[in-house]
Amino acid sequence: MKKDIVIIGAGPGGIFSSYELIKLHPELSITVLEAGNPLNKRKCPIDGKKVKSCINCKPCSIMNGFGGAGAFSDGKYNITNQFGGTLYEYIGKQQAIDLMHYVDGINLAYGGAGTKLYSTANTAIKTLCLQNNLHLLDASVRHLGTDINYIVLDNLYKELKEKVDFRFNSPAVKVEKADGVFRITTDKGEEIEADKCIISAGRSGSSWMESVCRDLDIPTKSNRVDIGVRVELPAVLFSHLTDELYESKIVYRTEKYGDLVRTFCMNPRGAVVSENTNGIVTVNGHSYEDPALQTENTNFALLVAKHFSEPFKDSNGYGESIARLSNMLGGGIIIQRFGDLVSGHRSTAARISESFTVPTFAATPGDLSLVMPKRILDGIIEMIYALDKIAPGTASGDTLLYGVEVKFYNMEVALDENLQTKHKGLFVIGDCSGITHSLSHASASGVHVARYISENIGK
Repeated sequence: MKKDIVIIGAGPGGIFSSYELIKLHPELSITVLEAGNPLNKRKCPIDGKKVKSCINCKPCSIMNGFGGAGAFSDGKYNITNQFGGTLYEYIGKQQAIDLMHYVDGINLAYGGAGTKLYSTANTAIKTLCLQNNLHLLDASVRHLGTDINYIVLDNLYKELKEKVDFRFNSPAVKVEKADGVFRITTDKGEEIEADKCIISAGRSGSSWMESVCRDLDIPTKSNRVDIGVRVELPAVLFSHLTDELYESKIVYRTEKYGDLVRTFCMNPRGAVVSENTNGIVTVNGHSYEDPALQTENTNFALLVAKHFSEPFKDSNGYGESIARLSNMLGGGIIIQRFGDLVSGHRSTAARISESFTVPTFAATPGDLSLVMPKRILDGIIEMIYALDKIAPGTASGDTLLYGVEVKFYNMEVALDENLQTKHKGLFVIGDCSGITHSLSHASASGVHVARYISENIGK
């Protein structure tokens, strides 16, 4: 089977590259291969009643399917170069920002109109952070919410499916180059040839992406892994931050080790959830735009980035080993009261039930100190006390910590300014490239590649 373009992965990068290509060249024949289900068939079986923990569905509906891992996220599009990836290093700072604004406009047109755009610019909160040795990163944040994000994706799919050949439950297993074209083989043995191939396999495709790079001799370099916990506390404690900024990315340098700890994925009045990456259950968080779906709690991650030097090269393997230990001890996600952690006690079901902060996720009470490396856990504890200075009550004994949260990053793939590999016509975008770590950056990378291909059709 011959196509003009094959896109591997229907996450943000794949969606926006196909959207832009069809907009600019509707005559193109495009096939999108996706390991998961269509959006309307993506459903995690965990209901908190009959199914309380991950049962390792294949594929995982939280991580795979149309919309990618971001489909059931809280739908935050951070328009900034200060975090979310290093796309700007390839295409320029202004170009990256312009593309993120362009994506924002599409989201508004397809169901996101009326959602709020928050900004950290010139806020008193930034001054408050600096006065307490904390650093608030600059960004504009569009919060769609998990509910509105779903509507936007559904509307995009309804339009794209009329012009793009989507193949769900069809993971690509091999990418080869022969006779000037790319041959993509699916797990069903089907072979599709195309002049151009765009790989957008997301975080869950990181291991597979490494195998593609080995097979095609594409240079890569080791990247980082982020390890930490998800904090849950009463929403009122952070309302002065979230009401104005919604998402506040705050960075702190620890006094003990000099490590950087940062807040990540803040979900005002949201819920803690689990996700499955390559059979490993980790913790995450969601929030909703609809007030009827909101909770009394706010949750956010505290992450410590670990970069490794030679000879160690398996940063993802390091993060996976910590997550597996948590899964082994807790059967999935572990929950612990902050007061129990600092006093050296294991949290029990009785201690959790007596907590004034009511958990939004049914995790196993336990002891995070048996799972997390001491250096990382010390940094997280120090960060909680630092946040307590700008949001008093953060260091309450009833603040809940869920573990572990791990953000896996792909090996950084060697790409040029067009996000093209050494093989002409083979592009790598989104989080599997190792250069984007957010919805906005991944989406922008898809538009960037689509425009480059459009400009060079026939050349």
